[in-house]
Amino acid sequence: MERARKLANRAILRRLVSNSKHHQPSYKSSRYVSSLSPSVVPGGNNVVKVHNFNSRSLVQFIGSRSISIEALKPRDTFPRRHNSATPEEQSKMADFVGFNSLDSLIDATVPKSIKIDKMELPIFDEGLTEAQMLEHMKDLASKNKIFKSFIGMGYYNTFVPPVILRNIMENPGWYTQYTPYQAEISQGRLESLLNFQTMITDLTGLPMSNASLLDEGTAAAEAMAMCNNIQKGKKKTFVIASNCHPQTIDVCQTRADGFDLKVVVSDVKDIDYKSGDVCGVLVQYPGTEGEILDYEDFIKNAHANGVKVVMASDLLALIMLKPPGELGADIVVGSAQRFGVPMGYGGPHAAFLATSQEYKRMMPGRIIGVSVDSSGKPALRMAMQTREQHIRRDKATSNICTAQALLANMAAMYAVYHGPEGLKTIAQRVHGLAGTFAAGLKKLGTVEVQGLPFFDTVKVKCSDAKAIADAAYKSEMNLRIVDQNTITVSFDETTTLEDVDKLFEVFAGGKPVTFTAASLAPEVQNLIPSGLVRESPFLSHSIFNSYHTEHELLRYIHRLQSKDLSLCHSMIPLGSCTMKLNATTEMMPVTWPAFADLHPFAPTEQAAGYQEMFKNLGEMLCTITGFDSFSLQPNAGAAGEYAGLMVIRAYHLSRGDHPSNVCIIPVSAHGTNPASAAMCGMKIVAVTYPSTHGVYEEGIDEICKIIHDNGGQVYMDGANMNAQVGLTSPGFIGADVCHLNLHKTFCIPHGGGGPGMGPIGVKKHLAPFLPSHPVVSTGGIPAPDQSQPLGTISAAPWGSALILPISYTYIAMMGSKGLTDASKIAILNANYMAKRLEKHYPVLFRGVNGTVAHEFIVDLRGFKNTAGIEPEDVAKRLMDYGFHGPTMSWPVPGTLMIEPTESESKAELDRFCDTLISIREEIALIEKGKADIHNNVLKGAPHPPSLLMADVWTKPYSREYAAYPAAWLKTAKFWPTTGRVDNVYGDRNLTCTLLPVSQMAEEAAEATA
Repeated sequence: MERARKLANRAILRRLVSNSKHHQPSYKSSRYVSSLSPSVVPGGNNVVKVHNFNSRSLVQFIGSRSISIEALKPRDTFPRRHNSATPEEQSKMADFVGFNSLDSLIDATVPKSIKIDKMELPIFDEGLTEAQMLEHMKDLASKNKIFKSFIGMGYYNTFVPPVILRNIMENPGWYTQYTPYQAEISQGRLESLLNFQTMITDLTGLPMSNASLLDEGTAAAEAMAMCNNIQKGKKKTFVIASNCHPQTIDVCQTRADGFDLKVVVSDVKDIDYKSGDVCGVLVQYPGTEGEILDYEDFIKNAHANGVKVVMASDLLALIMLKPPGELGADIVVGSAQRFGVPMGYGGPHAAFLATSQEYKRMMPGRIIGVSVDSSGKPALRMAMQTREQHIRRDKATSNICTAQALLANMAAMYAVYHGPEGLKTIAQRVHGLAGTFAAGLKKLGTVEVQGLPFFDTVKVKCSDAKAIADAAYKSEMNLRIVDQNTITVSFDETTTLEDVDKLFEVFAGGKPVTFTAASLAPEVQNLIPSGLVRESPFLSHSIFNSYHTEHELLRYIHRLQSKDLSLCHSMIPLGSCTMKLNATTEMMPVTWPAFADLHPFAPTEQAAGYQEMFKNLGEMLCTITGFDSFSLQPNAGAAGEYAGLMVIRAYHLSRGDHPSNVCIIPVSAHGTNPASAAMCGMKIVAVTYPSTHGVYEEGIDEICKIIHDNGGQVYMDGANMNAQVGLTSPGFIGADVCHLNLHKTFCIPHGGGGPGMGPIGVKKHLAPFLPSHPVVSTGGIPAPDQSQPLGTISAAPWGSALILPISYTYIAMMGSKGLTDASKIAILNANYMAKRLEKHYPVLFRGVNGTVAHEFIVDLRGFKNTAGIEPEDVAKRLMDYGFHGPTMSWPVPGTLMIEPTESESKAELDRFCDTLISIREEIALIEKGKADIHNNVLKGAPHPPSLLMADVWTKPYSREYAAYPAAWLKTAKFWPTTGRVDNVYGDRNLTCTLLPVSQMAEEAAEATA
């Protein structure tokens, strides 16, 4: 009987498996359904492979054991890997907070008036598994066609050294770091960014540089704003030479509108300053069509008329060309993309801005400076502009918050790896290939080569530019058509002699070519005029002359990495910054050549995979946010703020709403909000409500209605979307436009300070005003009637397109339920931590039912009176426990804002809570007089090995207590590499480039004297 029963059960199993062929799992994007093989079911000594399992079958039997459908589902589902709390932990944590379930906590926390019933994504509603996602991304990648690019225009193919690709770009020890606001646990990336600044100052010939901007176009716009500020707003015309890249011109024109500046575009030879109203002039060096002009007399004339000169330059060209600083330029901008950073269909890339010491206080963005620590030893820190928006708000020099730190680090390492001689070899080779091509065209005699000198771009006059470009297209080469009779051909590091030969065949028009590039190359001379040849040295510091083998560079990279705390080590609980898991599956497609090697101005049919992803992503973001259309162009959160406000501005102008220029902003808003509004020409009125205090505002929908009833529009900052996804949405609440920090809620990693992405969603009536682009047609997704675009926001049509796959894969793998659960668990985690800490620290601001949202604020203000302790002391002591500090003194001075995110485990939440409780006990020792109020373990923090191992120890507490305040640290300890960095010394003695080792030692000695 037993044997017969087993045989019968096996027959049932076979029948169910057979039937399942006609009942595949239901996905709304059916193309990407994978079978569930090789799922295996044990049955005694037998193994049955189950393919295409019927999800409607409930139970299957093998022997006497029943197996549920859940046991046969794939194991690589993503939400359970991202949302860390298990169902059992969720129940216990909810109970600890005072609720019988997670859902009851959510119901008590999210106001009913703004809560949505359910979110259903239009595609990937159930969520793809990790394996299915990678297959889908491979399918999209296969639709992108990578032709050899000769387009140029500021974007070039480059070889990313594998040692940099693997150990920086693909390394979570580099890409999960936070912005280096806590210098003592950021010394590695600070050194790398200082290398970047040194590289820029050396190549441009100007002494000051920032630590990267978003792209060349917006860097030029920042320089324009600097010229306006230098002239104190008294001269309102900015002149742009027509030889600048078209995207740069358009970005500047858009930005000028908000500053009430008049932009005049003119040929270089026709520029004059007769009006007396010109604050600055922008020229390109070399020009967008390749020409090299001698600007020395031009600059002298501008200066004689009180006009500042901005030069947009190419770093590789500056290896061979006379530096702009030596020509007299006041500001130099450009992109470091071709220094080992993929084109990535437009970004992310590190831009730069260099200037003189005179204008250092007007520079936008971040500057890394040399200072000393508490022991007098050299240490690095972010200087001057450290979050200046939170202090100066609408008076800030710019709204920049996110930079491109990860890409700046890659570019800096590229220079370290190649060194000055290696870079010279690359530059000379590129120039030689361009010269060889020009010589060959002259020999062919079928077209006319421009007579001006050039570096890497050859301008060609011909009878039919389109016919030549079409012929090149058939050979899988992209050329730039300037007009019907003009083509430019740009060469780069990846170009070969064989590529030049293929070009000869194209330009020969089918006629035989009797020579080769190799045969012509020996005859080609340096085509740069002697007066413009670089003679000054560059990259002479030992760092750029020491690590030219892969082994040495690998060790240098890892030496810097070991100095930096990242998500590899512990949670980074920054309020409003949402430092969550950046999953490996999300990151993998970013470095695939089919996504990484595409020029942003390539024909759109070559980017079909990207375009499909943009469409899918836009539709899903519309569902998530409740909006009707999205623009993916803004390439940072603050850029999204600016773009959203400019959309509102354009809307009002189109309706004749004059003067609708007042922007009401809560006092607790991110500092970039008023800075962005000021850039749009708006007048800022501060109000106290609504707040950014980590709770849902009960009356937010009513506020939106009042604004609408009075003819206004509502802009919502998307920094706190992690408490909204699947539970409510900006569009449902009543907002008209919102930017999303994809590097927060949607998993693009922070990269040590960037990259970021800040796409904006809008309601239907605002869709016609979304950003456009002068080179590639763009707009909203889904495509709206874009009849009145506000202009161009970023240099590339779709911003930093290369990192969009990260957010796309996150959303597609999580599915509707996974995303909603993420918001719920983020709220649960915050409430659990707040409950654990409330007996030790006052928790400010709770909702009407006593709960917080996804973040909360603990009040430290009382400790200043009772123990002399400031928030900074707590943040520095947290380093000794292996943690990064929460957001300090914002939005309320004297507090810490903590956001745990959904991807942190309960064990990690407890470890952090235990740490803060332990620190509270250390404060209590001061309050009780058992520890010195001036010389205690918090004031002495952090404690690096150099301090702990010193011959003399004068602290009133033990070395062991300083180093190991918690038991778990004996097993795994992250060590700060410096003592507390002296901020005041660093600003008073501002140095933003590498110093010789001997000089650093001398300055350290002076500091301690």
